[in-house]
Amino acid sequence: PALPAVNIATAGFGSYGAQRDNLLLLSFERSAPCAGIFTQNSIPGAPLAWSRQVVASGSARALLVNAGNANVFTGAQGEADVAALATQTAQQLGCQASEVAMASTGVIGEPLPREAFSAALTELQPQPSGAASWQAAANAIRTTDTFAKGARRRAKTRQGEIALLGIAKGSGMIAPNMATLLAFLFIDARLDGQRLQTLLDRANRTSFAAISVDSDTSTSDMALAFASGQRLLESPEDLDALGVALTALCEDLAEQIVRDGEGATKLLRIHIKRAGNAEQARQLARAVAESPLVKTAIAGEDANWGRVLMALGKTGIPLDPTKIEIAFGAQKVTASGMRAPEYDEAAVSAYLKNPEIDLWIDLGLGEAEARFLTCDLTEGYIRINADYRS
Repeated sequence: PALPAVNIATAGFGSYGAQRDNLLLLSFERSAPCAGIFTQNSIPGAPLAWSRQVVASGSARALLVNAGNANVFTGAQGEADVAALATQTAQQLGCQASEVAMASTGVIGEPLPREAFSAALTELQPQPSGAASWQAAANAIRTTDTFAKGARRRAKTRQGEIALLGIAKGSGMIAPNMATLLAFLFIDARLDGQRLQTLLDRANRTSFAAISVDSDTSTSDMALAFASGQRLLESPEDLDALGVALTALCEDLAEQIVRDGEGATKLLRIHIKRAGNAEQARQLARAVAESPLVKTAIAGEDANWGRVLMALGKTGIPLDPTKIEIAFGAQKVTASGMRAPEYDEAAVSAYLKNPEIDLWIDLGLGEAEARFLTCDLTEGYIRINADYRS
């Protein structure tokens, strides 16, 4: 299918200057229904507050994104900068400022270089999207990311095949308090904003809300979805097909973010089985994923499975130790409340040398399951964040 109907332009300004593009404008020929999920951090940035209002209106004509400056904790000036830049964008596109969503990522507490931003914005000439322009768009929103993140999916509906495309950024300050990153999703179909929000909420649960790099929730996180096509989707069957594709798209982007975790060398998938209920399954998976001791053991390829038990127990959720079965890949570790008789530390250590690791935790309490993604914690993470501003 064709790419979603989006016009794209990028430019460089401010902290990155001529080094690379860090300003992105995505626009539509007409208003597109939109939906969004935003950070739960209680100190959000001015662009995020602005975009909440755009999403509340149900549609948008454009999305303006910059990397390098988060425009967070910048007071009334930050709010004024957002309003002025949205107004300038709207004038260039011939729409209302209230139809321009905005997102920023980067250093907190630094005033936005508004004059440089405005000058770069003036130079933008959005053009119909192609593969190269989508790559440029994904690159323009990076900060500490080591690669651009993008994905495509197709949904087969009675209206024909529907194209979905998403770009994302995220490497550090990643935790599942939505959105944990910036993600922008585009659908070559039309559906009302309320239905789109329902599909995005559903997709988020097993993707962006099920990953963690370092347990920190950014002040700027959001995921925005836009239905910019013309084919109207209304039937439950078509919406279900679209929802499956959107979830797969978000899960792909979420995994890319964890793979690119700051300093990461390994991807860890945590699978909780037979928990008492879904919420407990999720809490237990997250506790293991965010344990520095578990993450450093994975980094060191150390078969220290006691750290997994510690992380489960610290949640306070009632567990029966005699029923907990832990396995790294196919290598069983525990059974009947103690180390499994067939436990082979050499085999577990060999398995932990893999770049991708599956940790299976069977609690033996019920039928609920959860899957959570994280990465190892290395000296590289410390170096990146110790030197972030210097």
